[in-house]
Amino acid sequence: MSRRDVAVLDFGSSKVSCYIGQYGSNNSFNIKGSSEVEYAGFSKGAFLEPSSVKMAVGLAISNAESMAHEKVTEIYVGVPGEFCAVVCKDCFLNFNSKRKISNNDVERLFYVGNTFKNHPTHTVINNTPIYFTLDDNRRIIEPRGMYSTRLAGLVSYVFAENNFLDFVEKMLMELGIRKAEYVCSPLAESLYLFDPEIRDRYAILVDVGHITTTVTLTRGDGLLFMSSFSMGGGQISGDLYKCLKIPYSQADSLKRKVVLSLDASDTDFYELSGKDYISPFSARVTNEIVKARIELIAKYINKCLEVCEYDIPAHLPVYLTGGGLCYIKGAKDFLAKNIGKKVIIKAPDLPTLDRPHLSSVLGLLNLALENQTYGSQVLT
Repeated sequence: MSRRDVAVLDFGSSKVSCYIGQYGSNNSFNIKGSSEVEYAGFSKGAFLEPSSVKMAVGLAISNAESMAHEKVTEIYVGVPGEFCAVVCKDCFLNFNSKRKISNNDVERLFYVGNTFKNHPTHTVINNTPIYFTLDDNRRIIEPRGMYSTRLAGLVSYVFAENNFLDFVEKMLMELGIRKAEYVCSPLAESLYLFDPEIRDRYAILVDVGHITTTVTLTRGDGLLFMSSFSMGGGQISGDLYKCLKIPYSQADSLKRKVVLSLDASDTDFYELSGKDYISPFSARVTNEIVKARIELIAKYINKCLEVCEYDIPAHLPVYLTGGGLCYIKGAKDFLAKNIGKKVIIKAPDLPTLDRPHLSSVLGLLNLALENQTYGSQVLT
């Protein structure tokens, strides 16, 4: 691969995505190769069809390689929230005398605080700072270059399940990938979607995917809190399939026609048309089915926020991303009504790539390129 290019592999709950690219002009990306391959996905922290994952990953990588005209030998792997956990820890270093804080000092702080090296079921894949403090106890974002007799900080350690890492590592080796770097996908997403000014004041991000939802609270350059549950847009299609007794493919198409802001009456219908048919469906009944599932998703989001140990400012909005709800007309406002917070759809701020379902893979690509450019300031 070109020295400027990176390859990333993102595990969504319905598709595996591989992107190969580099930074472009005006904070954009030059995507040289990309591929999305559907697969069964995962639920409750396990792949639904483990035997088919390798085929999907291999095809995604191969398609991206063909488009980019280069071979992938190293790759950054996004670990979904369902396979991750977050622990925040106060860490500190004392120096013999006042000294200029270096990058090595920051890395040493992270290392000293990482007391989880022999954890039996999880491995720390990322460590990032929420904030730092010096000997005057001021909270700062960047300590490098400042003078102090002490360096301390609240550090966010992100763990990945060893079962996931071992499974993916073996699979990639069989595909000829000689090196993999693992990144928590929700962390990469939050760092990419939010400017530092927003993160410094806290940011809640809810990524609703096909069959998984992850709720994160970000501050500084790290995750304070993360929780996931196995529910998303796929369950909405499933509810329409069961309640209306129609094929799943039609249920998924019907979901895309829904307008929840419509005050539907018994005379309002959504129509699905095929080669040999036109099928009408009651808009009122369809909306009620969709709303019932979104109410349940909202209930689980609220449960996640309730168990967060940090005080979340009441005025803080919820940013919504992912492909599970963002494309349903009126879903944002209905979700806001049910969680009691303002909801704002968040997507990459890029022409042609400004789609919520791309937040995860582009966040991963951005973090991988930052790590390549600046070294291990954001990844460990």
